[in-house]
Amino acid sequence: MIVVGIDGSEGSKSALRWALEEARLRGDRVLAVHAWSPPAAFAPAPWAVAVPVDEQTFERAADELVRSVVAEVAGDAVDLVEARAVRGSPAGELLDLAGEDHLLVVGSRGHGGFGGLLLGSVSDQCAHHARGAVVIVPAPKR
Repeated sequence: MIVVGIDGSEGSKSALRWALEEARLRGDRVLAVHAWSPPAAFAPAPWAVAVPVDEQTFERAADELVRSVVAEVAGDAVDLVEARAVRGSPAGELLDLAGEDHLLVVGSRGHGGFGGLLLGSVSDQCAHHARGAVVIVPAPKR
């Protein structure tokens, strides 16, 4: 199996395209994974009271995101792909799912933003902590 990280970015779509081609060559399958975590609470302004967030809303959005990316990218190869939304940190979940035995594929740039600069990107964490093979697909040219 080939595990590929999906965040909806063009980089993750390129990673899924690469993983699908590799799966065709190997006669293998692809597990497209979007990891999500809801915020503990939401406060629209510093003086506002934080209110709990409905986690099911985030879970449904995560599931829809990964399924829509798979539908957009896989085309006639959709039977090779399982789409899965999982709760947890992106790098941690991808590393756990890939383990030692599965190829892990990630894009080089995603939706990390400024937080990604502070914490390190998912691709960087995967490259440094993987127990098996990792492919980092370069960002598409603009």
